[in-house]
Amino acid sequence: MELQSFNLSLIPSGNKVLWLLLPIPTVAAERSSKKAKRRTRILEEKEIYHLTMPELQNNLVRGSCHGWVIMVLIYEGTIRMLNPFTKVCFDLLPISTLPNVIDIHGDKCIIDLESTYGTLEMDTISMHKINVYKVITNSAPNNDRYNDFMAVVIYGGYRKLAFYKANDTRWIKFPTSHKMIVDVIFFQEKVYAVDFDHQLYEFHIKKKLEPVRRIYEGTPLYQHDTNIMQYSYLIGCDDGSLLMVVRHIRLTKHTEWWRYYKTIKFDIYKLNKNAKVWSRIYDLGNYVLVVGLNSSIQILASNCKGNKIYFTDSMVGLHPDDDIWRHDIGVFNLKDNSCRRVLSDVNFFCPPVWILS
Repeated sequence: MELQSFNLSLIPSGNKVLWLLLPIPTVAAERSSKKAKRRTRILEEKEIYHLTMPELQNNLVRGSCHGWVIMVLIYEGTIRMLNPFTKVCFDLLPISTLPNVIDIHGDKCIIDLESTYGTLEMDTISMHKINVYKVITNSAPNNDRYNDFMAVVIYGGYRKLAFYKANDTRWIKFPTSHKMIVDVIFFQEKVYAVDFDHQLYEFHIKKKLEPVRRIYEGTPLYQHDTNIMQYSYLIGCDDGSLLMVVRHIRLTKHTEWWRYYKTIKFDIYKLNKNAKVWSRIYDLGNYVLVVGLNSSIQILASNCKGNKIYFTDSMVGLHPDDDIWRHDIGVFNLKDNSCRRVLSDVNFFCPPVWILS
């Protein structure tokens, strides 16, 4: 396996800097970097910078929080946080301690499918590749706040939730029978998660060792078009409001797999917690939303126009081929509902991800 490099495109915004991490195989990095530099002009930024990161080899990116990349080292089974600028690393609990891993013996393992299908034996490397969907943390790893540090993972084929706190030795499954989770965030000392049916879950994490579930009703309308998939993201805003961003993705069937897809629009909803009702909003003002495998965020635009959604895709597991990915990356303008894509002709070995530093 050749060294893999990551190209980072810098997008200045407000008091923070937003980077787009592009996982490009080394053999194609130079050609793809030139192509990426040309294509990213659509992001309307004055300056685009590129940085290669060959130390991130043999891994799959599975999130980013607080300026850190979260990745899976597929041969070691390690879930690692990496600061891409200081190169400091911090390892979370390994994949072998997830709730659905029953046993590992050599190059084989047994996992619980957590459904009516029982258990499955498979090779360990393959399990490392597919068992972690997305990881978030409540803060950057910091010795001064270690006792308050917490991580949450969406794991397994049925997208369950697990968490761990400082000094835990295993990931702990959330006590809920939720459906497949698509996004999760830390917000106001709670964990919020949303499933494929836009159902929202709230978990209190401060006062009890195990979270307590609260389910919110009154979710956005679900579209029953088999050619359109809806995908939700959660964003906690500075003013204390909670947003649900519903992404509409058109699917094109290729042989037996849904291989090609593109985003056609976004809908944004704001939660009234007391009434448990979602209200549609149509304008973000000077703010932009940033969604993908990162912990989705709202930021104030300064060097670019607001009222837009910057997106990368979250289609982990959609393709049968792990080696070549064609990704859905771009900018959606809420003013005229236009959607412009970048890098649609560049191959990545795992989904790109946003990093806010």
